[in-house]
Amino acid sequence: MSFLSINNVSFKYKNIPVIKNFSLDVEEGSFTTLLGSSGCGKTTLLRLISGFLEPDAGTISINGKVMNGVLPNKRKVGMVFQDYALFPHLTVEQNLGYGLKLSKEPKYSKEQIKNLVLESAESLGIQELLGRYPAELSGGQQQRVALGRALVLKPNLLLMDEPLSSLDTKLRIKVREELKEIQKNLGITTIYVTHDQEEALSLSNKIAVINQGTLVQYGTPMEVYFKPADKFVAELVGQSNFVTIRNKNIEETFLVRPEWINLTKNSIIISKYKGIITAKEFFGSNTRFKVQIEKTDNVPAQTITVNQTTVSAESMNIGDKVGISASYKFKMN
Repeated sequence: MSFLSINNVSFKYKNIPVIKNFSLDVEEGSFTTLLGSSGCGKTTLLRLISGFLEPDAGTISINGKVMNGVLPNKRKVGMVFQDYALFPHLTVEQNLGYGLKLSKEPKYSKEQIKNLVLESAESLGIQELLGRYPAELSGGQQQRVALGRALVLKPNLLLMDEPLSSLDTKLRIKVREELKEIQKNLGITTIYVTHDQEEALSLSNKIAVINQGTLVQYGTPMEVYFKPADKFVAELVGQSNFVTIRNKNIEETFLVRPEWINLTKNSIIISKYKGIITAKEFFGSNTRFKVQIEKTDNVPAQTITVNQTTVSAESMNIGDKVGISASYKFKMN
């Protein structure tokens, strides 16, 4: 039985459909990412799960119990917001204990609150920050405090709404690694919202790709990346080339990602497909090329994007003729 079950859920905002007949089953202890472009319904779905919104149709169950009509504070769900929502006038210790202090069922004593806060802080490695205020913390430290405030209530389900979006690139990668390790150690079922495909691929056990309020694919990161359900998923998750090949008067379209392609430059090119480099961009460890494929009987002229390691790309320049081969391609339906 799934730990979280979303069954045929629909939701309208001002009579405009936002979530459309959405179904999803999430395993206990897993890390599931809701991935989609801005405005696709990811955050709305998170608010439906947490109880801040009620579905117009369908049911949401947590740990086998239907949650429709159950108040947010009765669902045993922890929430980490995009802006962290830390109280600036409270210390880290007070922020962590805020929800426990307000709790009525059960009602915690001061000693219990202190012990639970310390336990949460130690699990996240922030026990030395308990006396500080949010303004005195780095972005990564604030993120861990926000996570600790959700975890201190010992929720059955953790919801996270783009919690790394305000961090710079280097810090985001560091905190992402920490977050993955924390979730794995705690074993808490987690639903994570992002529009960043790199975050989704690196963090998740499963990815739910959403387009205009509809689930278009649900699978492992490898499945979504190598075998996308449609063109929308292929373009959302990574860079994409859609290469047309004619075979016996039948046209077929294949997904060939830039890193699946290899270019060779020789005085005599031995390759089934040939082309000419029309653009070159340097990105440090990688170099990106635009290559115009030479027209053949079964391949029309078309331009593709190719990523090569900078070392292998060093001798290749605009105007060079190259051989083109692919280590993998996926036939699109």
